[in-house]
Amino acid sequence: MNTLPRKFYLQDTVIVAKNLLGKKIIRKVGRIEISGIITETEAYRHKDDPASHAFRKITERNKAMFGDVGMAYVYFTYGMYFCFNVVARNPKIDAGAVLIRAIKPEKGLRKMQENRNKTDLKNLVNGPAKLTQALEITKEHYGTDLTRDSKLYITEGIKPKKIISSPRIGIKEATDKLWNFKINI
Repeated sequence: MNTLPRKFYLQDTVIVAKNLLGKKIIRKVGRIEISGIITETEAYRHKDDPASHAFRKITERNKAMFGDVGMAYVYFTYGMYFCFNVVARNPKIDAGAVLIRAIKPEKGLRKMQENRNKTDLKNLVNGPAKLTQALEITKEHYGTDLTRDSKLYITEGIKPKKIISSPRIGIKEATDKLWNFKINI
């Protein structure tokens, strides 16, 4: 399968967050391929989004959000978890990224269960930290070019039938923005 091209990510961050639903994320660990359909995303923009890491200024942590689109922005949170984002924004905007919150597993289920030390499928990859644990995404993937077929990339998947919009999860500011997007498959 072909990876999503860079131009896919050169749109408004909110549009990319919706358009990533149904796409397939693929992670290669040695000879094992782990993959799943993206079922939940959240958009984070720049100056109009006080909940975004990029709201105030560029830092060492968030500089990927200001860089090339189609790149991975991985950050550490709560002193124990990684979260995986895709840099995406309209070229006229300084920064933006889409948090990948959940997937429906396709390939490598046993490896995902092993990585999470869980067998329960319902709670295996239904949160951003669970997803990064299951797919073995760490800080080493910060800046990975997701438009190239390598160890971490995103391809076409399925066309969602219905997208559900709601407030983003776990934020205190900009709670009026309905930039959490989900599909049921």
